[in-house]
Amino acid sequence: MDRRVFIVSFVLGSLAMPRTALSQPARNVHRIGILSSRSTTSEMVGAHPQDPLVNALLRGLRELGYVYGEHFMTEPRGGEGKPERFPGLAAELVRLQVDVIVASGPMLPALKQATSTIPVVTTGAGDPLASGYVQSLARPGGNITGLSLQIRETDGKRLELLKELVPGAAPVAIIWDPRVSSSQAAESAARERGWRLLSLEIRDAGEIEKAFKTATGARAGALLMTPSGLPDAHARRIAELAAKSRLPTMYAFRFYVEAGGLISYGVDLTENYRRAATYVDKILKGAKPADLPVEQPTKFELVINLKTAKALGLTIPQSLLVRADEIIK
Repeated sequence: MDRRVFIVSFVLGSLAMPRTALSQPARNVHRIGILSSRSTTSEMVGAHPQDPLVNALLRGLRELGYVYGEHFMTEPRGGEGKPERFPGLAAELVRLQVDVIVASGPMLPALKQATSTIPVVTTGAGDPLASGYVQSLARPGGNITGLSLQIRETDGKRLELLKELVPGAAPVAIIWDPRVSSSQAAESAARERGWRLLSLEIRDAGEIEKAFKTATGARAGALLMTPSGLPDAHARRIAELAAKSRLPTMYAFRFYVEAGGLISYGVDLTENYRRAATYVDKILKGAKPADLPVEQPTKFELVINLKTAKALGLTIPQSLLVRADEIIK
């Protein structure tokens, strides 16, 4: 080829390259909103957040081939266990018009009020059907789907395990937030077995310590903590109050036991967050939340803290030890 012809061809080709690149459609970077009821926003930011649950969600997305910053970005918001903040955080993500919102169960009432169009994937609704978030588990019918915690079913089981650990006639106190949880399952289980319950409602963090004082004043023999965004954000403080009050306490999630609590029985939240990524993937690919069945848990974990048991002067029955998925020493 003539040298001058080659140079002209090269220059013309080089000039044409940017136009070709500009003519190609830009990659769509999805925006995923994340709402946590108990974490701080700073713990949830970035590709490798401090929050282990949000990390599990992002790990699930990576396993499905998503690259942070290339395929998606996150818009995290943390409620820090302050229910009065939940509506504002939900409204903020709706105003941002994110593609999908991943939310913990306690955030769902605020989201239901804020939007009926943006897809919502819950990492764990206590009872999505009874709460009116879905029309049915098989066909949710609205903009909310995801995973269930089966709280109503497992509250009764938690009470049974607690009475196995602390038998006797003394009443069991139950602390619950009436805005997002219920004591009905535990009350029903107690009635069937002739056990006495002391129902203690809390609506803000300042009432937690008062509830413990009421429980000890009523000579409760043990305590059942019903999960919700309010107490879950104060797990360490609650474990300390339980130790100070010398109240053997049963929780729904292992992070209480890791914070010094005695025993927990419930869904593995880390696995729920990882599984939530499969819903996000389907929705980003065009699936409708209304058509994605709610996933119910098939595995529950029993976690026991032997150090806490020793401090309380409790001997854990062998029947519980052999069933434990993890024993913290």
